[in-house]
Amino acid sequence: MTVVEYFLPRSLAQAVDLLSRHGPDLLVIAGGTVAMPLINDGISLPRQVMGLRFVGLDEIEPSDGGLRIGATTTLTSLLRQRHVPMLAEAARRTASWSIRNMGTVGGNLFTPPPGGDVAVALLALDAEVTLEGSRGRRTLALSEFQTGFMTTALEPQELLTGIGVPAVAGETTYVKFGRKEANTPSVVTVAVRVARDGEVVTDARVALGAVGPHALRARKAEAVLVGSSLEPGAIDEAAEAAAEECEPFDDGIASAWYRRAMVRLFVRRALEELVQHVALEGR
Repeated sequence: MTVVEYFLPRSLAQAVDLLSRHGPDLLVIAGGTVAMPLINDGISLPRQVMGLRFVGLDEIEPSDGGLRIGATTTLTSLLRQRHVPMLAEAARRTASWSIRNMGTVGGNLFTPPPGGDVAVALLALDAEVTLEGSRGRRTLALSEFQTGFMTTALEPQELLTGIGVPAVAGETTYVKFGRKEANTPSVVTVAVRVARDGEVVTDARVALGAVGPHALRARKAEAVLVGSSLEPGAIDEAAEAAAEECEPFDDGIASAWYRRAMVRLFVRRALEELVQHVALEGR
């Protein structure tokens, strides 16, 4: 069965109304980089599709020292956000130029592993999502939005309309390991943010990608880092904790065993890179 109706609303209100009238059978797309391959291969066969390109959700605006990112903002647009370097780096390491020009920030949150590289950075930055539907608007922490493999907390008549990134405190680093240098699926992606009082870590985020059903926080590793001075022993313990609590899987890119081993290695490398960067800035 092919698509028989394609809707292209010109406002968010129109989009919400269409979703309310047609229900969960209406496939919502923006860039289409996730949905279209499934449709072309006959895996997904929606009869009704709604595109969000013209509803006005493609802006990036400053907000209380942070950013407000519209859900249909392209990944390419993130490359210009130099005051949040981890987001720019995550976008740069995602897919190819053609995909970045079409793929959206909101859509990246729905990308199944081993994709979703930008979602990992957003998770480390304590991002939140805005959801809107016929019942109104609500916000939710990104850590609560992704609930399982290809599942989210989105209600049937809601749309993801924006992502909020709070003012960034502390130092960040982002590392992606794949089989190639560029345009490659991830074996593991690591995003780290730490805030420090002098030498002591007061807050930490360690986010992992491609080693679970969705981007996830390594909370045990974070707990190890808080109160430490990022000494080698603490880094090794955090890397081990992250490897233990991730949920890797087997696929054509890597085995679960290998992914877990690479979590241990690249969490350590990310933290060591952060320490080296801080040391260079202090000279």
